[in-house]
Amino acid sequence: MNDTNSGRRAILRAGAGLGAVALTAGIAPAVTRSGSDRLRIGIVGCGGRGTGALVNALRADPGTQLWAMGDVFRARIDACAGHAAGAIGEEPERIAVPEERRFVGFDAYREVIASGVDVVLLCTPPGFRPQQLRAAVEAGKHVFCEKPVAVDSPGVRSVLESARIAKERSLSLMSGFCWRYQSQMREAFGQMHEGGIGTVRAVQCTYNTSGFPEPKARKPEWSDAEFQLRNWHYFREISGDHIVEQAVHAIDWINWAFEGTMPTRCVAVGGRSTRPDLPETGNIWDNFGITFEFADGARAYHQCRHWPNTPADNTAYVIGTTGECRVMPWRGRHLIERHDGTTWKSSAPKNDMYQQEHDELFAAIRAGSPVNDGILMAHSTLLGIMGRQAAYTGQAVTWEQAMASEEDLNPEPWAWGDRSARAIPVPGKTRVW
Repeated sequence: MNDTNSGRRAILRAGAGLGAVALTAGIAPAVTRSGSDRLRIGIVGCGGRGTGALVNALRADPGTQLWAMGDVFRARIDACAGHAAGAIGEEPERIAVPEERRFVGFDAYREVIASGVDVVLLCTPPGFRPQQLRAAVEAGKHVFCEKPVAVDSPGVRSVLESARIAKERSLSLMSGFCWRYQSQMREAFGQMHEGGIGTVRAVQCTYNTSGFPEPKARKPEWSDAEFQLRNWHYFREISGDHIVEQAVHAIDWINWAFEGTMPTRCVAVGGRSTRPDLPETGNIWDNFGITFEFADGARAYHQCRHWPNTPADNTAYVIGTTGECRVMPWRGRHLIERHDGTTWKSSAPKNDMYQQEHDELFAAIRAGSPVNDGILMAHSTLLGIMGRQAAYTGQAVTWEQAMASEEDLNPEPWAWGDRSARAIPVPGKTRVW
């Protein structure tokens, strides 16, 4: 399926222009389920990221309307709706969702999808995304799907199939890999892909932070399922571990730098050095270091950690045959130094990458020219899973193994009640797959 990654350079060049389409008068109206020029939005997952995505979607197109909402916790639905109302302000009818279209429970996504929406925002924890994405595209809905898109290989394969279905049905599928929509990053990667540093031979990237939000101690009335969901970042069955849930942003830069070419294998180390062993800190690690090996001898190196009271870092160094590029997204600075002594610095104005994603999504829907991030978002997610498994086991893991793995981290459907969590992995004892 790598053939759909062709044309990446053209996409990079055209990307900034797509955002402007949303502001252009006279664009062709989207065909909507409601039979009007309104684009009805349904949101699944009404936490912080979902609330942000909803506000972006409402601001992206004046013809959007919040139509339906779903979450396992009712309080999050109400909080999300209230925040959206405060953020949008004018035109309260665009965000007035009646009680009968506020759906609660593990099957809420099905009710949102069936409620008459045109676009679905999937912002639940990653473990739920593959099945929700499949349901949305099979129902003919355009989708914004947050990253990562899965926590295991069966989920990745499901997403690839959903991407195929979306393409076949001319549906837009936008990923939450937001740095792909940041103007300065697009400019820097565009320079590299136009030969600015020659052929890419190595990438080194980091995602070092102090950690996830403080976990919540268990309350007596919480079941196993509720306890894990309220601490979902800390359970790999739901989050995929922080290398997949969070650091995958930087791992996506590896995919981007190599223009969709995947490594043949990887080796890795990692552990749980500073994370306290408490029930609420679950079964994830707090550090990883990975080496990805490519068929032509190129290498990519990734490091991520959750260590309090240590320096944060989110950068990349891309080394080519004729120069190097320093990618410093948190600083908004990118620099190319060539072997001939010439340099290049990014000059694009900073934009809101979260808003840009939705501007381009809704512009594509309106123009009848679908965008489909399916393959890149699935492959970047699998790179994170591949590295995680190499670290967990202490073994080399190949791309073929990662793609073919049958390990399902959530074999039992989610429901309230008892639910066991997997043990913390131990290299040399934990099996590859």
